[in-house]
Amino acid sequence: MKVKKGDKVKVEYEGRLESGEIFDSSKHGDHSHPLEFETGAGKVIKGFDEAVIGMEKGKEKEITIDPENAYGQPNPKLIQKVLRNKLPKEPEPKEGMMLVLATGDGRQVPARITKVNNKEVTIDLNHPLAGKKLSFKIKVIGIN
Repeated sequence: MKVKKGDKVKVEYEGRLESGEIFDSSKHGDHSHPLEFETGAGKVIKGFDEAVIGMEKGKEKEITIDPENAYGQPNPKLIQKVLRNKLPKEPEPKEGMMLVLATGDGRQVPARITKVNNKEVTIDLNHPLAGKKLSFKIKVIGIN
């Protein structure tokens, strides 16, 4: 049985950057369990979704996904300056620090601090993997 659009699949995976650094895995870290999703439903990045179509249970493959089929290219409009006094005093803002900002509709959005000076802090709201080519090792372990 091959995976087709609309199937609910369960996969084990390992994601790497071009440098070889592992950024996500179904066996380690935050997501230490298989990933389950419905193919074609837009719940995972497009390149990953398309890659599992046609795979059979128990089969493995390695793929490389360009940014356009992953998290897109960085959007310069998502890099913004915020007056330093608009941020909490603690912890002290530092380059590379991650913040979680609340939107008007109650959602939470991660942001990375890219620059700090005496008056303002520059934050980047782009996904941390925007602009990156991603490689995945995928194994289908379940199809419904």
